[in-house]
Order: sequence, then C-alpha cells, then structure tokens
Amino acid sequence: MKYTKKISVVIPTYNEEKNIGKCLKAITRQTIPRKEYEIIIIDWGSTDRTKKIAKQYVDRFILQKSEGIGGARNDGVRMAKADIIATTDADCIVPGDWLEKMLNHFNDKRYVAVCGSDGPVEKDPKARAVYFFLKNIIHFASFFHLYCLGGGNTAFRKRQFLRVGGYRNLSFSDDADLGFRLAKIGRIKYDRSIYVKLSTRRMKKQGYRKILMTWLNGDMRLILGLPIPKKSYARLKY
Repeated sequence: MKYTKKISVVIPTYNEEKNIGKCLKAITRQTIPRKEYEIIIIDWGSTDRTKKIAKQYVDRFILQKSEGIGGARNDGVRMAKADIIATTDADCIVPGDWLEKMLNHFNDKRYVAVCGSDGPVEKDPKARAVYFFLKNIIHFASFFHLYCLGGGNTAFRKRQFLRVGGYRNLSFSDDADLGFRLAKIGRIKYDRSIYVKLSTRRMKKQGYRKILMTWLNGDMRLILGLPIPKKSYARLKY
C-alpha cells in the first residue's frame, strides 16, 4: 500500500462542541506543513455542533462503527492514509511541534510507537497534584519497558498496530494493553518533552480516587497476566 501522508491524526468525538474547535486549531498550527498530515474525526453520532465545527478543519469526518473509544480509534486507523498514526482526544491541546517530534522518533526503524506526557488544562491544585503523581509513575514504569499508550498523546506505526489487533474492547486499561502488546514486536519511545494539555472533567465527574484505583487494577492485571473484562459501550456526556 502506498501512503500519501506522513502522519494521520485520529480523534474520537461525541458531543464535543465546547472543546473540538480549540483542539483542532492547535493541530492545524503545526511546525510541519498541513499538506503532510491529515486529520480524521470518528464521531459516535453527536447531536450538537461538533460536526459543523470540525468540518472547518478536518480532512475526513466519519461515523463510528466499532464499540468503545478504542473502537473509534481502530475505525480511524483503518481509514488513515499514512503509515504513522497519532491519536489525541477532543478535549486535548497539543503543542505546535507535536507531530514533528513524533515523526522524528520514527526515523529510527526500531520504534513501533511513541508516547508523551500530559497534564491538566485546569489550574485546579488537586488535578495538578494527581497528574504530577501519574507522570512520575509512568516515567518510572518506562525503565521497566511498561508503557501506557494514552490515547491523548500517542503515535504508532499502522502496520504494527494492525498486526497486534489494535485496541481491544476492555473495561479499562486498553491503552496499557496496547502498549504491552506492541512492546512484544518492537521498541516504544517515551518522551516526556512531548507534552499535551488535557481536561480533567472525567476525573472530576467520576472521582479521582475511583479512576486511579481502576487504572491501577487494570495495569496490575495486565502485568500479572490476569484477564480484564470486556465492556458494553455507553456514550457519556460531560
């Protein structure tokens, strides 16, 4: 297959009219030429202005067919015109050199994936403290080649992603699960300087402690080789 773009950006959406404009503006203001990358939105039937806003910036706006957030990313990867895929979320703000830094790491053929760090857009001290803790845990885990490919700040090679089966429809830790499987067939680069700002609205709504314990439970299950239950997908509004 001949790829026509250097990198494809895949973003799942559902009723994101409050955030998608800021997200896409940041992605269109990259240090690499706009013609060298494409932006693909995979939407789960938004009923607000998400599509109208996104259409001003994206190359393709498609309806989601597979279940879950990971399923949306799987749909986007299959449509992508580049060998390198970058993923982020509709409530994230990426830096201007985001794609350039990702692509530079893939000049090394040994790497199958690259992931960066993230932190809250909000100035809430609690949110900042939680993400400071998480960033250090992730950094520590990288020394043991344990990588969580968070959907808000990750890139990978399309062929290798499809080879391992993409995202699985798990109740939690599907991003860590993908990282563990990709690490079996190639190297993963963790670059703390690739920093993306994100919203902590989900953690605020569901509870910091609950979400942290869920993530920890899932990651430990993966490390110990224990099964993680599958989930039925529910569309959530925030």
